[in-house]
Amino acid sequence: MLQFKRLVAASAVVAALAVPGMALADDVITLGSAISLTGKYSTNGEHTQKGYDLAVDIINGRGGVDVGGKKYKLEIKYYDDESTPARGAELAERLIQQDGVKFLLGPYSSGLTKAIAPVTEKYSVPMVEANGASRSLFTKGYKYLFAVLSTSEQYLASSIALAAEKAGVLGKKPGELTVAMAFENDPFSQDIRAGVMEDAEKFGMRIVIDDKLPKELNDMAPTLTKVKAVKPDILVISGHAKGAATAIRQIAEMRVDVPMLAMTHCDSAKVIKKFGAQSEFTLCASQWAPTLSYSDDYFGSAADYAALFKKTYDYDPPYQAAESSAAVLTFADAFARAGTLDPAKVRDALAATDMQTFYGNIKFDETGKNIAKPMVLYQVQNGQYVVVAPTKWAAAEVVHPRPKWADR
Repeated sequence: MLQFKRLVAASAVVAALAVPGMALADDVITLGSAISLTGKYSTNGEHTQKGYDLAVDIINGRGGVDVGGKKYKLEIKYYDDESTPARGAELAERLIQQDGVKFLLGPYSSGLTKAIAPVTEKYSVPMVEANGASRSLFTKGYKYLFAVLSTSEQYLASSIALAAEKAGVLGKKPGELTVAMAFENDPFSQDIRAGVMEDAEKFGMRIVIDDKLPKELNDMAPTLTKVKAVKPDILVISGHAKGAATAIRQIAEMRVDVPMLAMTHCDSAKVIKKFGAQSEFTLCASQWAPTLSYSDDYFGSAADYAALFKKTYDYDPPYQAAESSAAVLTFADAFARAGTLDPAKVRDALAATDMQTFYGNIKFDETGKNIAKPMVLYQVQNGQYVVVAPTKWAAAEVVHPRPKWADR
């Protein structure tokens, strides 16, 4: 019911425009969002919407946003993009051209964000997005697109930094470490590969295996056979849920010993539930965790946010919800610092963002990427995901090197 009440309220705001061309009335700022309420992305679209709504409720409950000495409440006008990029672009145009919305929150997924970004750029409408991680979004020269999440090339960068930090445990310097890579041959995983390559080069590490995996990934034996032969210090893998499951299973079956194993999609592959002890000591990339020590004045700590979200919606917050709430906080901060609701000035304020939220630090580079929040690395320890990196925000010490199979 919450989403429909908010839709009705937002529509009423738009119907009573106080400023020509601005979705603003009765001291309310309307944010617009085309979001996946139906279709294949509907589950994550719902997480995204709940994250947006919770932040709006908290901000409004604190009296709203002070813009140039005047208080404004926030509202969100939603449309269902049906998980279809073309529909998303059409609805973004509608929000801007027909509804007069001057500030957009992003949709769910990189594909939908890629469809909407040219529209917001065309009309010089700032968009803060939380769920489009593709690196290619930030190579187009967009000036009005800002992403609070870590982009795809950063997904396993924390593992390379952690390996460099812990190189001494292996009796080596960072530049003496060797890296084996196995990435699915799809744009997302290849973006991750590019990030790993850049970070390995930065530390002077040597790439000894660089395998592309097929989309229908059923067998990693050829790659793992090479790993056993060359004995790299780090093995990084991205093959979505199927790749994570295949890797965990076959690494155990083949008794592959590697000091550090890092991969994506452990949670969606349910590696702990499916493989139990075989998944122990695996490093798993994530955008956010409730145990992190980030905090802000609206939600308090990451744990406080998680507790509030669960109390409000009766389930633990997925990272999609957390980053969506952070996107709303980012807009609120920019409105306050701009001291005006002029979109160009709000855009400039967004570009100058430097803040901490319960979700993490937010600071954008010239492309609109958040360069202040590293990816989180969980490690499976005693059948639980425990945050071990970045070390500054860790809840536990990383177990490194991974115990050899013969010693377990």
